[in-house]
Amino acid sequence: MARSLRTDIGGQIYHVLNRANARVPIFDNENDYSLFEQLLEQSIEKYSVKLYSYCIMPNHWHMLLETKKDGDLAKFMSWLTNTHTRKWHSKKGTTGEGHLYQGRYKSFICQDNHYFLILVRYIERNAKKANLVTNAEDWRWSSIWRRMNGTPHQKKILSPWISDPPMNYISFLNEPQTQQEEAKIKNAIKKGNPYGKDDWITRTAKKFNLTSTLRNVGRPKKGG
Repeated sequence: MARSLRTDIGGQIYHVLNRANARVPIFDNENDYSLFEQLLEQSIEKYSVKLYSYCIMPNHWHMLLETKKDGDLAKFMSWLTNTHTRKWHSKKGTTGEGHLYQGRYKSFICQDNHYFLILVRYIERNAKKANLVTNAEDWRWSSIWRRMNGTPHQKKILSPWISDPPMNYISFLNEPQTQQEEAKIKNAIKKGNPYGKDDWITRTAKKFNLTSTLRNVGRPKKGG
């Protein structure tokens, strides 16, 4: 019998993503976004998770976070998504009418070097890439907005980055990422393989029994 993949290891940095069922919008107004952020604050305090960046989009969200112990990610995500689903249905008057999310969250381990900053940038420019705002820092429901404009209480849930950002980070944030960067991130989202330098990916996949996620991992196909 094949061993199960180890996808929830303590002391690791994760990119986490979840989408709405059928990808329909579940954040329709300010109250919807605020509810999720309030629950995010509660879940971080409840499970002592370090949150480095996040972006809430109309039908999905991204986070970059770090857990302390094995199993913490699953507990954190279970509480957050289940509580959000229950409260969302209650506010909309749709209790008992089905799933809010399309299924289990997607996650992958991230290397704690400049790949960390690549992922932060990918997450924080999500709304700009989707043409929801002209500048990424103007998207109210994101870590970049909270760091720049939030109250001391709002900023409290964001942990200091483990890598120093470039001096011109805001300008850098609003520039397009390379096709190679985006392709590698999207592949990690799809397959759940570790994200970082190639030799680190190989070592980490072997260490945590994730080698099956490495099939076809590598440079993007031409024209892809």
